[in-house]
Amino acid sequence: MKSHILAVAVAVFLMGSCKSNHDHNHDHHQHHEHSEAVEHQHEHSETVEHHHEHSVHKHEHHHEHSEAAEHNNHHHEHSKATEHHHHEHQHSETAETHQHNHAAAGDIILEPNKAHAAGVVAEIITPKNFRQVIPVSGRIESSQNAEKSIVANVAGVVSFNRPLVSGTQVTQGNTLLSISSHNLQDGDPIERAKIAYQAAKEEYNRAKRLIDDKIISEKDFNTIRERYENARLTYQAVAKDNSNNGATVTAPTSGYIKEVFVKEGDYVTVGQTLATVAQDNILYLYADIPERYYGYMNNITSANFSTVYSNQVYELDSMNGEKVSYSRALASGSGYATMTFSFKNDGTLVPGSFANIYLLAENRPNTIAIPNEALVEEQGLYFVFIKMCEESYSKRQVKIGASNGKEVEITDGIHSGDNVVVKGAYHVKLASTSASLPAHSHSH
Repeated sequence: MKSHILAVAVAVFLMGSCKSNHDHNHDHHQHHEHSEAVEHQHEHSETVEHHHEHSVHKHEHHHEHSEAAEHNNHHHEHSKATEHHHHEHQHSETAETHQHNHAAAGDIILEPNKAHAAGVVAEIITPKNFRQVIPVSGRIESSQNAEKSIVANVAGVVSFNRPLVSGTQVTQGNTLLSISSHNLQDGDPIERAKIAYQAAKEEYNRAKRLIDDKIISEKDFNTIRERYENARLTYQAVAKDNSNNGATVTAPTSGYIKEVFVKEGDYVTVGQTLATVAQDNILYLYADIPERYYGYMNNITSANFSTVYSNQVYELDSMNGEKVSYSRALASGSGYATMTFSFKNDGTLVPGSFANIYLLAENRPNTIAIPNEALVEEQGLYFVFIKMCEESYSKRQVKIGASNGKEVEITDGIHSGDNVVVKGAYHVKLASTSASLPAHSHSH
């Protein structure tokens, strides 16, 4: 009878692998109470037999019978204690056997409170639209229309008002540098322009009086007036940015310094390019597409990309991005075509940087795809963790397809309805590693 009860208890333990420890303790308590009930019934039967034996014996054997009964009762209590110890020992072995069989089944145990604290999240996977992805490389550049050159307005020696290097932020109208001609052999062009202007102005005023008296011809008057207007415009052009350090040069637009072509103390001539200012609010993404993908270029509509200095994946669809153009022929000797996208910079991207680009083509319906962080790689193989119940997880190998930078296509290993760990997969992996360590040995 006891062996049958013990077998039932073992079966209950093996069938309840996903149940809580509370259910396990409750079953054990009921089993223990049942065993004690059986023992109590056995003790009652012995008492009845003892009473019957006592009724058929004669009164003169009462003393001997009392000693025998007391000895028999002591032996029964000793047997009961021994059997109870055997029951506890066998129950401990049953629990250990159950735990061993549970680990052997390949399940990973992670308590719900620990999973929540580690940020483990599982999600029921369903097929969805997934855009065809072509991974290529490329670069980020500023718009040519958003670049303006800074040129010298006079000839002279350059003097920077502040350090001016690539990447320096500037505001339209701010003074960037000065050009001085004080110590040049030809003299200060601003002073020369001022003298020429004053002389032309005096000649013009005199000519106006003479033309009224018909002393000079209309043709001569027009020539004098033209010289005066040219002198006035020249002087105003150089005098408006004049300072004690010479002619000042200001930023033509707001943005950042892309390149600087001169250094402190350089001599420059009128019209010479000193630097370029680029506006970084609109940028261009240039994708270098291998020849084997050229047939897909008409179907490509957008792109995601990431930079080497950030793990963030940017989506052109959320940055006012649009496809601008693509090469109608391959670059000579390179085997690559170029596709260009424009987008609005969020302030975190640096023009001139390289990018990993994921070109997006038409949607593919009924595709199984999971977040990149749901994958765990081991020696070139990919795995995911399936949540089996509240605290049990199973490791499963999968085969991957294309990626759009944020999600990856699963070609084999996951089916619709699987409850896949999409966040915190690494913590489940740690739990599987700790569960695989050998347990301490028992000696009985």
